[in-house]
Amino acid sequence: MTDIATQQAEQLAELFLKCSGKVVTAESCTGGGLAEILTRIPGSSAWYERGFVTYSNESKNELLSVPLETLEQYGAVSEETATAMAEGALNNSHAEYSVSITGIAGPDGGTEDKPVGTVCFAWCKRGERGTATRICFDGDRLKVRDKSCLLAMQGLIERLQKDSE
Repeated sequence: MTDIATQQAEQLAELFLKCSGKVVTAESCTGGGLAEILTRIPGSSAWYERGFVTYSNESKNELLSVPLETLEQYGAVSEETATAMAEGALNNSHAEYSVSITGIAGPDGGTEDKPVGTVCFAWCKRGERGTATRICFDGDRLKVRDKSCLLAMQGLIERLQKDSE
């Protein structure tokens, strides 16, 4: 992972420590990569609460309470599922903030509607409505996963900066 990832993680550490907040992650296509980046930072246990790696639909349902109806209607790679993952992560943790990532990293598995590189994200703060987005990244499996982690952190940084204003 790049120096940018480490810089973003350090910035998140500073922001979370400043607000005395904690974050929980819910990851699918990144397979825990975001959790790994965040926990590289010494002292991350003060602000990183826990992480869920929910690769299968069953694990999304069982660990994060993503409704099976949501998975069936919208698919695992959807803003609706990403939002349900982020909400479920908050509901199954003691954190104030959550981020979720679900996508198709490739090299196969894509469709016309959701090509390889399609990734959905959601960011939530306890007690508030979350925000979700869908992006289609270029590149191979590793690049899609790396870019996904960077975007997830950038979204958290923006949310924390907004909340501290």
